[in-house]
Amino acid sequence: MISISNDQRKYLQHANWTGTVHHGLPDNLSFQPKPAGGYLAFLGRIAPEKRPDRAIEIAARAEMPLKVAAKVDRVDEAYWEEKIRPMIRAHSNVEFIGEINEHDKARFLGEAAALLFPVDWPEPFGLVMIEAMACGTPVVAFRRGSVPEILEDGTSGFVVDTIEQAADAVRRIANLDRAKVRAEFERRFTVERMVRDYVKIYRTLAGAHVIPSLRLKARALRSQAARSVAAEYAPAGATGSLQEEVGSSLNRQDFIGNMPMRGVQ
Repeated sequence: MISISNDQRKYLQHANWTGTVHHGLPDNLSFQPKPAGGYLAFLGRIAPEKRPDRAIEIAARAEMPLKVAAKVDRVDEAYWEEKIRPMIRAHSNVEFIGEINEHDKARFLGEAAALLFPVDWPEPFGLVMIEAMACGTPVVAFRRGSVPEILEDGTSGFVVDTIEQAADAVRRIANLDRAKVRAEFERRFTVERMVRDYVKIYRTLAGAHVIPSLRLKARALRSQAARSVAAEYAPAGATGSLQEEVGSSLNRQDFIGNMPMRGVQ
């Protein structure tokens, strides 16, 4: 199995892990060096483990507008109706947009001053973090799951443990260089890097399991070829044992062994 973060392995410790490959994205989210929106963004699902309530409180403490682009699944309707919708109504700085498409996502993330990622569960990756980074938008995220692996604290965003720390991080977000945020994405989270990592693991597995099998087959073919050559070139009337001796001699002399076999070394 291949994990999408090192943290993911903690919860399946007995699995046959062969490597970790972080997600990567194609370059279809444009870099926004100077966002005009001036708001904080929350993107994802309205769910208890995603903690939109934290996002609302962080924005209130930081005295910044918050835009919530999220869907409400049927299983989370009670949570939405009983907790989140009343909080949104109670905070004039919060705007609920609802679910957005891929085209709108680029603008939504790119125009934001920062993405809030206040999760409260062991997030195995958190794709939205690298989507924001692709736009140059820094991320303020809670130290859960893979977050410390994905974010470079103080470069691509801030990793926090409390709501107060998150609010303070938001106040300092303008100190981060959005070009460096984008550079972190290009260095670590492109689809090309992801593919290279997968190919490297597959080649390692092929070398460990497939190539030895091919070598055994190659030896068998060489031995069969040696016997066929011996039968053809042994002296007329030679006994079976003499033919075997000729074939063995040919093999030792690499008459057959040096025959090229593509893909087998």
